[in-house]
Amino acid sequence: MLGSMLSKIRKEKHMTKVELAKQTGINIGHLTHIEKSERNPSHKALKSITHALGVPYQMISHLYDLPVTEEDIRCKMIDHLSYHKVLAVDSYSQFIECPSNVPYSSIALKILDDAMEPYFKKGTYGFLQLNVPLKNKEIGLFEYNGQLLIRRFIIRKDKLVLRADNKTYEDIDLTEDTSFTIIGKLLNGNP
Repeated sequence: MLGSMLSKIRKEKHMTKVELAKQTGINIGHLTHIEKSERNPSHKALKSITHALGVPYQMISHLYDLPVTEEDIRCKMIDHLSYHKVLAVDSYSQFIECPSNVPYSSIALKILDDAMEPYFKKGTYGFLQLNVPLKNKEIGLFEYNGQLLIRRFIIRKDKLVLRADNKTYEDIDLTEDTSFTIIGKLLNGNP
């Protein structure tokens, strides 16, 4: 997944591999292997690549060692991951203990509604791993129509759906034209 994302970003930035090689000091052959996911870059090389591409290292580093599955390709998962945005926190609350069963947590989010009850009760915390692809039925944080939503990601043959576990909320059908971003995966509510 990492190589595919780096290739996508480089192309979106209209940068050639030659230009990237000059800016990073990494030879073109090695960059080609990285983009084809045949090799992983060292963390130092990844930092150099993200710096040259002008994107936050932390958001890209979450993709390290994640393979691209057929389902990821079919759902165009890479088009919905946020590589150039970071989550803005409007107020500082506190540090809380990270449970040992969610070691990949990046941030704890206070659940502000009852959309995902009974998994997440309003007022409790969900532990989020930023910028990772979701599998069918996993719970994620999404940006959709200018809002942040916590929903279950449903992958159907003909469409994607954002579903609340609380049946009083309607499903959100995602089409090819729908703009949404996967911010991350809620770790303590996934099967």
